[in-house]
Amino acid sequence: MTYRVAALLAMLLPLGCSADVVTAQTTLDGRPPIVIAHRGASGERPEHTLASYQLAIELGADYIEPDLVLTKDGVLVARHENEISETTDVADHPEFASRKATKTIDGHAVTGWFTEDFTLAELKTLRARERLPKLRGTAYDGKYEIPTFEQILTLLAEANKGRAEPVGVYPETKHPAYFASIGLPHEAPLLAILDKYGYRGRHAPVFIQSFEVGNLKALRAKSELPLIQLMDAEGGPADDPALSYAAMASPAGLKAVAAYADGIGPFKEMVIPRSALGTLGAPTSLVRDAHAAGLKVHPWTFRRENYFLPLGDKGGINPAGHGDLAAEIDAYLKAGIDGLFSDNPREAVATVKKGSTR
Repeated sequence: MTYRVAALLAMLLPLGCSADVVTAQTTLDGRPPIVIAHRGASGERPEHTLASYQLAIELGADYIEPDLVLTKDGVLVARHENEISETTDVADHPEFASRKATKTIDGHAVTGWFTEDFTLAELKTLRARERLPKLRGTAYDGKYEIPTFEQILTLLAEANKGRAEPVGVYPETKHPAYFASIGLPHEAPLLAILDKYGYRGRHAPVFIQSFEVGNLKALRAKSELPLIQLMDAEGGPADDPALSYAAMASPAGLKAVAAYADGIGPFKEMVIPRSALGTLGAPTSLVRDAHAAGLKVHPWTFRRENYFLPLGDKGGINPAGHGDLAAEIDAYLKAGIDGLFSDNPREAVATVKKGSTR
């Protein structure tokens, strides 16, 4: 059913009837959408810290999401990027001043300090900082260390004791082709540690995600664990310059993705675009096309600050103020998404639960 037809039918509904029964789409498997705590409860604690993940679990997230990079000695640690000057106090450590460097990462020159130039022991001397201080403040800066992936899985194992439905883990391999090029591939250590903690088979509470393709195909050849192909609105996979995300998001492209992955993680405006004024438009066919290919859809990223919200959901002109995140999420739930990434699991969980009981 097209949204134009749905809108016409909605006009014919008797007063008091909801148009949701006409316009709402269902998830791929009919189950309620999952809430993925993006870098933990990163809207309330510095991202990729044990405190952020712990809070996300307490707030009811279905999955917690660590971005994974590697240390010089081959240990998987949680950082949004391998360049860590934005999210740690590394610049305040004179003993590491000489390690500042400029490197080419995915075709772009990046200057700063990189995890692959530090041993785990050295990284553990650093402390986390808020990546968005102008929007979220700095009250928790300096309180938390950089966690290893194993520490995160240990936290989950403890939290899941006695739970009928375990909280899952949703790791992203960051810049896997780059790390492989310097002799630090993700695949072997990632699969080994997941296996150690009992994550095995297609029904394990885990999704492994990547913006690259080769990394996911290599993982599929070695494992049955669920995989997610991430997509951005522009550009394409760093390991395949001839391929664009736009082509991957076409019906034919989605069928190709389904040969090695279980779902897609698109930038949310690929699902519901915004106008030049910042208002939400009508949903595209992406969810429907992905479901037709047998793929789940988990768009990113939903945040409560006015700076990130659509025009109609902002709560004022202060960029750091909080708007109506629930309204934005609700529009996507009606489009049939299977899950969503959010910095604010408190609000996201409440919205999904309300939607699933309507």
